[in-house]
Order: sequence, then C-alpha cells, then structure tokens
Amino acid sequence: MSVIISLYCICAVLLTVYGINCHVLTRVFRTRYLARQENDRRFISEYYGGRSPADGMAHVAGRLPVVTTQLPIFNERNVAERLIDAVAAFRYPAGKHEIQVLDDSTDETRDMVARKVADLRSRGVDIRHITRRVRTGFKAGALREGLAQARGEFTAIFDADFVPPPDFLLRAIPHFLAKPELGFVQGRWGHLNRGESLVTRLQSIGINGHFMIEQSARNSAGWFLNFNGTAGIFRNRAILDAGNWQDDTLTEDMDLSYRIQLAGWHGHYLVDLVAPAEIPCNINDFKSQQFRWAKGSTQTAIKLLPRIMASGASPIAKIQAILHLTHYAVHPLMLYLALMAGPVLLSGELRLAPIVFFCFGWVLLASCSGPSRMYFAAERSLSSNLLKTLMLLPAMIGFGCGLAINNSRAVFEAVIGRKSGFIRTPKKGGGRRLYAAAKSRLFFLELLVGLWCLAGTVIYFSARHYLVGHFLFAYAAGFLCIGSLSWLHGRRS
Repeated sequence: MSVIISLYCICAVLLTVYGINCHVLTRVFRTRYLARQENDRRFISEYYGGRSPADGMAHVAGRLPVVTTQLPIFNERNVAERLIDAVAAFRYPAGKHEIQVLDDSTDETRDMVARKVADLRSRGVDIRHITRRVRTGFKAGALREGLAQARGEFTAIFDADFVPPPDFLLRAIPHFLAKPELGFVQGRWGHLNRGESLVTRLQSIGINGHFMIEQSARNSAGWFLNFNGTAGIFRNRAILDAGNWQDDTLTEDMDLSYRIQLAGWHGHYLVDLVAPAEIPCNINDFKSQQFRWAKGSTQTAIKLLPRIMASGASPIAKIQAILHLTHYAVHPLMLYLALMAGPVLLSGELRLAPIVFFCFGWVLLASCSGPSRMYFAAERSLSSNLLKTLMLLPAMIGFGCGLAINNSRAVFEAVIGRKSGFIRTPKKGGGRRLYAAAKSRLFFLELLVGLWCLAGTVIYFSARHYLVGHFLFAYAAGFLCIGSLSWLHGRRS
C-alpha cells in the first residue's frame, strides 16, 4: 500500500506542475501578447504602404515569391470542393501561386476532385491533382511527395476541413521576406460550427486556449513553437534542412516544427491570421482525433527530447518543451488518481498535519484553476460572452477528465512502441454525414470508472474530506458523460 500512496503523491505533484504552468503561460500571454500583436499589425500595414494586403498587392507583386499550397485529402467527399474553392480564390500575383491537391482517396472523392481540378484549370488556375496508389507514410508521405514536385519557395498547408481567407498568403509571406531565419509561420484556427452543440462549444474553448494563450506565450517568449498541421506556411529550405517530412510519429507536424527549430530556424505565430475550420460534432470522432494527438505528441517527445536537452536552448525553453511535448501525460496521471483515491483513503495510512493539509489544499486549487484561468483569458481576449464561458468552465473540467481513459491508452501505446495508422478525423461539411470514426467499446470502461469515482465521492464526503471529494465528483461526472455520449453518438453514426 505504501507504494500505491507514494505513486499517488508523485502523480499529484506532477499534475500540480502542469496545472501551475497554465498560470505561467497565461501570465506571459498577458504581459507580452498585445505588444507582439501590434508589431505584427504594424509590419503588414507598412509593407503594403498603409493599404490592406489585397489593395496593396499590386505595388509589391515583384517582391512576392512563388508559393505552393498543399491540400492533403483522404476520403473527404463532404468538404474537399469547399477547401479547393477557398484556396483557388486566394489573392496573390498571377503565376506565383501553385496548388497541389494531394489526394490519397479511395472512394468517390477522387473523381469529384478530378472534375473540380479540371474545371479550375480550364479557368486558368495553376492547380494539380496528385494521387498515389499506395498511401505510404499517410499525410507525411503525401506532403513529402508533393514537396519534391513543388515549384514554390514556400509551402502553405491546409487540411480538408479548413476554409482559409483569400488574403492568407498576403498576410503571412512578408514575414518570411523580412526574416531570413524564419522557418515557418502558424495561423490561428477559427471555428465554422462552434455553436452546433455543447460538444463543439467545449472544443472551441479548448482550441482557443491553445491558440490564444499557449501559442502566443511560447512565441512571444522565444520558446519552442509547434506547427499545428494546417493553416500555416513553411520555408521549403527549412523543411529539407531539418530532414523533410517523416512518418515515424502520428504528429508529423509537431515533429517537423521542432526539428526545424533544432536546426537553427525559427517559428512565428500570427494570432490575427485566422483560418476557420470544422469542429467534430460527434464525440467519437473527437476522441479519435484526441487519440492521434496524444499518441503522436508522446511519440515526438520520445523521439526529440534527448536532442532538445542536448541543444543550446535556454533552460526555461527546455522545461517548456518538456511540459509541451508530454502534456498528454496528464491523462494517465489523472486516471491513476481517480482509480486510487478511494483505496488510499480507506487504507488509513495517509494522514496529514493540519498545516500541511492547508498548504496542500491551496496548491491543489492553484494548479487545478490553471486550465480554467487559461480558457477564460482566451475567451476574454476574443471578446466572447464571458458569462457563457464561466457557465461552461465546469463542463470543461468534466470534459477533460472524461477523456483520461481514451488519451491514457494513446500515451501507453506510444510508450511501448505500438504502431498504428493515421486515422483522419471525419468531416461533416454541408452535406450528409458519410464518414465516422471506427466504433469502440471503450465507453463501457468509461462508464465503469465513472461509477467507481462516484462511489469514491460518497466515501470521501462521508469521511468529510470535501476537498478531494469534489475533484472525484468531477472525474465521475466526466467519465459518465463522455461514456454516455460515446454510446449515444455511436448508435447514431
């Protein structure tokens, strides 16, 4: 039992570190965000002579380089044409924008895309339909093959569910021209269907927290910045210098962006450069996406952390890289605490002096409030309805807790080296829903653990341990809600 209690305390301490780091990131964001944002706005305004990028394009057309936009697609019938139309509408000097549709589809999407590409080519759009017989390397393999055929000096990338604005390139490319050391630029994700359901609203809050707070803070502090797989642009020379796209992790985007920075290049995040995207409305699709991100992030951590520790980065940058790449480790930590809370109390071996318990309570509250503070700060910066945000924060806590089993499985698979394919997130688009994530029986375990945590809540409240009891109740509510939604959405799909 002493081993269980020791591990319980270690997990609690590690979770506290991750939670307090949310306060650190929020603090960095609040102190540096506005100045960096204003500098970026001023630079673009000056570059185009005080005009908007679209109006000032003709005056700088000779300076703008050739850009290739890559659109990796796999069985995206519902959204492929929407994406291609949006990118074909980009404002950029004639003859300097090439579009590659990297189509690995095995269904009717391929014929649909072929017709769309042929139509656009007949209207003078420089667009190519690149297909492969074998989906080697999944998305990373498609991007790598497209890069070998690209004529652009820079490469923009958009996933199938995005609808980027027409001036995306005009607002991003000048930063590369002003900074020869810049390897990639990341834009912010917007939301096409935020208000569709409670699931999409909660996801949007989480995404906003990452892009408004975490990415802004890392960028302004000069720490390692990650590319988010889409809505960004690379300098092709930086990609090749870092070893090109590699498919040994499920987050090839994070892997490449870190390798680019380790090779001496820099990343830059543009908070005002927004590309709206579709959020998964089915909880099982979302869990599938989270599984890929959790497993891929852990794989990237195992792959790159030794190189990061041996690099010349500052100590704080290395610490932040560790916390960033291992962020999904919070889920197995949370799961262990949820499972062991009841046995630890019933063992009667864990006794804390009043002053120690008081300090423990304050530290616990400080760490657990970190994510909520980060989400609230992000919504406030985006001028969202703060009352609605406050009302949704308790649901956000339960939402995060409920994903612990799904994401813990992903982390463990990465640690033991178990391989799995790249499962893209199904997109609904404007039509009927044709795709769905593979059905999983994991919801049975989520419901079972939820009931276990509910029993633990009763035990803790009965013993008048209200502090821990409330956290156990959040776990119980999260697991039961996620498990129930997974079952319900699985029946509908």
